[in-house]
Amino acid sequence: MASALWRGSWAARIRIGSGLILMLYVTLHLLNVASVLISPEFANAFQDARLALTRSDAGEAVVGLALLAHLVLALYKIIARRSLRMSATDAIQIVFGVTIPLILASHVIYTHIAAEALGVETRLGYLTTLIWNTADGWMQIVLMAITWIHGVIGLHMWLRITAWWQRSMPWLLAVAVLIPTLATLGFVSAGRLLTEVLQDPETRAMAFEAWNFPDRQGFDLLAAIDDRADQVMWVALAVLIAAVALRQIVAAVRKPVRITYVDGPSVRAARGQTILETSRASGVDHTALCGGRGRCTTCRVIVEDGLDDLPPPSTAEARTLAAVGAPPNARLACQVRPTGPTTVFRVFREDGKRSRAHASQGKEAQLAILFLDMRGFTARTHGQLPYDVVFLLNRFFDEIVPPITAAGGTVDKYLGDGLMAVFETDTPRASARAALKAVKGIATALAAFNKTLSDEGSDTVAIGMGVHLGNVVLGEIGARGQAPRTLIGDTVNTASRLEGQTKDLGVQVILSQDVLKAADLQAAPDALVSLELRGRDTALAALPIKDATTLRDHLSQSAPAV
Repeated sequence: MASALWRGSWAARIRIGSGLILMLYVTLHLLNVASVLISPEFANAFQDARLALTRSDAGEAVVGLALLAHLVLALYKIIARRSLRMSATDAIQIVFGVTIPLILASHVIYTHIAAEALGVETRLGYLTTLIWNTADGWMQIVLMAITWIHGVIGLHMWLRITAWWQRSMPWLLAVAVLIPTLATLGFVSAGRLLTEVLQDPETRAMAFEAWNFPDRQGFDLLAAIDDRADQVMWVALAVLIAAVALRQIVAAVRKPVRITYVDGPSVRAARGQTILETSRASGVDHTALCGGRGRCTTCRVIVEDGLDDLPPPSTAEARTLAAVGAPPNARLACQVRPTGPTTVFRVFREDGKRSRAHASQGKEAQLAILFLDMRGFTARTHGQLPYDVVFLLNRFFDEIVPPITAAGGTVDKYLGDGLMAVFETDTPRASARAALKAVKGIATALAAFNKTLSDEGSDTVAIGMGVHLGNVVLGEIGARGQAPRTLIGDTVNTASRLEGQTKDLGVQVILSQDVLKAADLQAAPDALVSLELRGRDTALAALPIKDATTLRDHLSQSAPAV
């Protein structure tokens, strides 16, 4: 998944890298302001450390280049848009991205420029005194808010394709709210404290001297620079608006192309517009988890007609498609710009529930899979009434499923008199350990169940289990609206065939060496067997255990308990 985050063109990678640098810069700045809540002395020490990093020659070069690159690439992306129709998230990003430089210029002039040109000690006290209880102070709070929101949205759009980000969303949202809140409280606290302290003329004079507070002439110089910067910013904004308007006019007068969606409408699109932009401009549902940046491939389409008229994929697009093994007629809708009639099929499409597109994209993970089967079920139930058969199966599953769920596993599907369970955890080690815990729990529960059956005068139940760990693909497979989540891959087949071998070996469970290795456990070398399984080119080392309740006895003494 890490490689997926850095897919896309060189421009996209630079925009991400520069954005991360700027987000770190902003985060340190806000934490510095928030540190006033601890003490003014701590805040000053924090600022000294922060400025030693950011105002060093290397720091200034890195931050300056990041700001320039991020701004230029963002402006280019805005100008390059063929359609002004966009998602609310994109609109917020653009509006905030344009607004930030307009407000930021004054902040830079009265801090960084003041320090360089006038030798001002731009302590937090200096800046707070300068803007406290003024319109500029409120503007700085607005700057902080929109800069932070802009950065958080950017991070979310970048990282939301990862599973760990989705799992951590509640905690991350709390942090995203907490940091600017604490910074605002720190600014308010500093403002109130300085208001009281600076009421004393002697203290005020000492503070101003320590800060080398600008005199009238100094402030006139800073104001003149600020006015000139404002003029430049407004001219730049006017040029940006004119460029976007010209782009829209050119797109409107050029002959449109027709895009036909399989299982969807046929629409006219501006020439030079990407398929994803066409979808959004036309109100056609089109999934794009990364926001159309060419990284996640969820916007990809299968071109059924017009492929020869499309421009060839860029190096970045080809690399991204190759990473997911896409067929030759697959293209990324966010990258390809049709020049003629084109018919496409959306691989991932939102349905009425707005969940299938996300859930059905599938993901790959290293997980432990357990197959279980009741031995001799057909012979046992021959001649019994259907009610008796169902009653026995339900009693059986009532006993053996709880140990699976207690270990953190889930039953993916029931297979008549058996089942397949998956242990979906954060790491392969945790998955393997959960599966081993479930195996022992199942064996213990079965022993108790068999005692009950014996006391009732019924025949006891025998089972076979196979456990293997490896790469599996999880996703919804089937017709839209009728596609349950399932698992596919060689790991599933291997676990099933291990379960089948338990009958031949006369054992209750067979554990592949991959499961033991992932769990950091070790069996005696002479206890392992080499199994030739159908569908595998090489033999598989595995540990057969006749009674799974004795699982710990088959592991080395140094291994952690399961």
